[in-house]
Amino acid sequence: MGLRRRGACASRGSDGRKRLTPAGDACTVTTDDREPTALDALKHRDFALYAGARLLATLAWQMLTVAVGWQVYEITRDPLALGLTGLAQFLPFVALVLPAGQIADLADRRLVLVAAYACEVLSAAVMLWFTLTAQQAVWPVFVAMAFFGAGRALWMPTGQAIMPNLVPAQVFPRALALNSTIFQGAAIAGPSLGGLLYLLGPAVVYGVVLAFLLGAMLLVMAIRPMPARSRRDGWQWRDTLEGLHFVLGKRTVLGAMSLDLFAVLFGGVTALLPIFAADVLHVGPAGLGALRTAPGLGAVLTALVLAAHPISRHVGRWMFGGVALYGVATLVFGASTHVGLSLAALFVLGAGDMVSIYIRHMLVQLETPDAIRGRVSAVNAIFIGSSNELGDFESGLTARLFGLVPAVLLGGAATLAVVAGAMKAFPELRRMDRFPPARREQRDADTDTAGAAKTS
Repeated sequence: MGLRRRGACASRGSDGRKRLTPAGDACTVTTDDREPTALDALKHRDFALYAGARLLATLAWQMLTVAVGWQVYEITRDPLALGLTGLAQFLPFVALVLPAGQIADLADRRLVLVAAYACEVLSAAVMLWFTLTAQQAVWPVFVAMAFFGAGRALWMPTGQAIMPNLVPAQVFPRALALNSTIFQGAAIAGPSLGGLLYLLGPAVVYGVVLAFLLGAMLLVMAIRPMPARSRRDGWQWRDTLEGLHFVLGKRTVLGAMSLDLFAVLFGGVTALLPIFAADVLHVGPAGLGALRTAPGLGAVLTALVLAAHPISRHVGRWMFGGVALYGVATLVFGASTHVGLSLAALFVLGAGDMVSIYIRHMLVQLETPDAIRGRVSAVNAIFIGSSNELGDFESGLTARLFGLVPAVLLGGAATLAVVAGAMKAFPELRRMDRFPPARREQRDADTDTAGAAKTS
């Protein structure tokens, strides 16, 4: 029941902000007790801008990956060449990501994101030149992928670290799920769009990618300035490694990162999809887009479920279960010669991966102080980048050595072995029931976030 007062009354909405509501001579103080929804995060202007940029950039990334994979295999017919595109991304990524994490703590995070998108613009521009000049040597592709890897090195720690600065803590789990939904939604549309546009020519794909990335840069530039919360006492390599020291001291975070690293490193099939599309399933570039879309579709539907019903109990069991499902789906995909079964296996693979991604991101963000969140996110990015780009190289190499199908089956079996080993090595993660509470400085930062949203 409301309390009667004269003047204006204060109420708290579902997005966590206090509001003054004039009510004549008296008013009723009310509290909206409903749980915030995922869409409440979009009421915060800066998060809405960030989400729009994430949508455009993810579409661009997915379209670029489909076009590069098909074009490289079409020129070389060599699985190792596909693996080398992953290695070309991985080397600059792993060299730059730890310093990038410290930059994210020492500088305005939105400007770091702008720099990341600028590197990716260069990548798309090189691929456009490569196509328009009809080059047959593939080394320019590796140069383009190196620019792309450098951009991801800047983006991954900063994109993760900036998220808690955009919404209050009570909205953050829903914002995280919505952010994952946006990413996976673009991961659904991007490959299919890239595959269809490729029918008009790879230059069309790269031109659209270039436009999307420029749009993402403009949206991020519109986010309010974000002064760094970290101390500014000069660049110290010891400070750069502070994120690594933190992760090594948090066994639940270390276990979640390690599980994802080795599972995806061995079980990833992304780099080999152009070969499956061309030589096993015979579905062409449009079919390759569908194969790249299927994991994203499984992931986005899972993310929608998590946005409506976040995981609150049995966190450890969900984590290991999601990765085990990923391994089983990899085995089914490797054994399949039917396009429908292959698409279904990739769909399930994406769903299992989304569960582990959600839990890992929640653990990293909730356990990490804001002053070192960029550096911890950089360590997380190394684990993710190692599993993705280095996993692509591992897939191409094992396919060259053992054959396409044996390489995928070995990867799926290795993923299940990793799950069993991690359950034994990290019993505290296996037994984890609930997520840790939000850190105090994050709750204190909500006042600044809400105030900025109110005045924007």
